[in-house]
Amino acid sequence: MYAVTGITGQVGGQVAQALLEGGQQVRAVVRDPAKGRPWAAKGCEIALADVTDASALRAAFENVAGVFVLLPPHFDPSPDFRESHRAIDAFYSALSAAKPGKVVCLSTVGAQATQPNLLNQLGLLEKRLGTLSTPVAFLRAGWFIENSKWDIEPARSTGVMPTYLQPADKPVPMVATVDVARVAAELQQQDWQGKRIVELEGPARITPNEIAACLARLLKRDVHAQPVPRDTWESTFRSSGMRN
Repeated sequence: MYAVTGITGQVGGQVAQALLEGGQQVRAVVRDPAKGRPWAAKGCEIALADVTDASALRAAFENVAGVFVLLPPHFDPSPDFRESHRAIDAFYSALSAAKPGKVVCLSTVGAQATQPNLLNQLGLLEKRLGTLSTPVAFLRAGWFIENSKWDIEPARSTGVMPTYLQPADKPVPMVATVDVARVAAELQQQDWQGKRIVELEGPARITPNEIAACLARLLKRDVHAQPVPRDTWESTFRSSGMRN
């Protein structure tokens, strides 16, 4: 059996589905019982646990061959990342006590970057869980191509695709979430010792200009990528409610 956190989200749900389709048993770790019911209907065992509740997580992680760990994203975290620290501490405590067969953590390309940035949260996760005695793999995925769904409406309505990926002709490592989930499920069923880092991206790096050209073909109208000026980022984010 494999315990899967983040199962109600895109990647966690696809990890669980890949394991089920491979004939594996899955323990769905959810906070809300109602969100566990669809997975129970698929044959999953349900474990109720919040990601900051070490005791509940320990029970969810006991007697399994592997655990898939997904740190809840915080896009406007406190400067000291206290929100992520609480979840990381709970994960570490639970995994240390439960001693599953292995751990696969969703991380990101750039988790090792030292400059202050949002990816530091996953760097902290890697640093802490990397000290577990349990075999652990960190799956450093590229930019999710599904992020492009947010570009469709402005491209359709204005012909302009604002982009924070700059410059617009720079190739970016991207990957589809279904492929991230497939590799995570494969890693769960492999054997290794110690710590592994697995970087994952699609077969070709993609520029914002190429995404705009693709949308132009699909929408049958002119579309161009327009970098959002760096000096407007703070005011733009604050106007949408972000504090940090």
